[in-house]
Amino acid sequence: MVDVNAQVAAVDRAVRDDELDGAPTCVQSLAQTYPSPIDDVWDAVTSAERIPRWFLPVSGDLRLGGRYQLEGNAGGEVLECRPPADGAAGYRVTWEYGGGVSRLEVALRSDGDGSTRVELIHTARIADVPPGFWEAYGPGATGVGWDGGLLGLALHLAGSTDVTPETAEAWAFTDEGKAFYRAAATAWGEAHIRGGGEPEAARTAADATYRFYTGEPEPER
Repeated sequence: MVDVNAQVAAVDRAVRDDELDGAPTCVQSLAQTYPSPIDDVWDAVTSAERIPRWFLPVSGDLRLGGRYQLEGNAGGEVLECRPPADGAAGYRVTWEYGGGVSRLEVALRSDGDGSTRVELIHTARIADVPPGFWEAYGPGATGVGWDGGLLGLALHLAGSTDVTPETAEAWAFTDEGKAFYRAAATAWGEAHIRGGGEPEAARTAADATYRFYTGEPEPER
């Protein structure tokens, strides 16, 4: 059983505009603190044996300069790898999916009390977003998926049963799963507004994102 409201509230979300290699980009970030030491969290987010237990099956060469592939999802190259030292760690990879190439950074920081702050930063070029996609779904389209990843990591670090793509997909259609996706989509809508998005459009996009993840029909008008 997941405490949906507590999990969604535990995540800090932000959306901002930037540039990557001179091209306009959208930057989405999420951060959550886990009650686990940095060495354990680092192992969980970099180990080919542990990543499938909370996210997706992964193959490839998970080291600097190597290439990885997440089953049924993105692949890419490992651009940077900083194992834990002086209370910090992180890695950067390309995120190659659907013909577009974006950048993903995962940064860890020890909070000194046995907890670890995990920040995920996803940077995508506007030109790589399909026409009309951002207007329809906003940052929640990818953000809600990352929320699911942070939830999976929380469950894994707490010692829960392994999360698989099949169980995660089935859970999305339960009342608990729908409540999670509703709350996460709403949270991304509010992050979009804080980042300069037009409020009505941002909330409409959040509603569309929720329906995308749960299969809920559009309300009758």
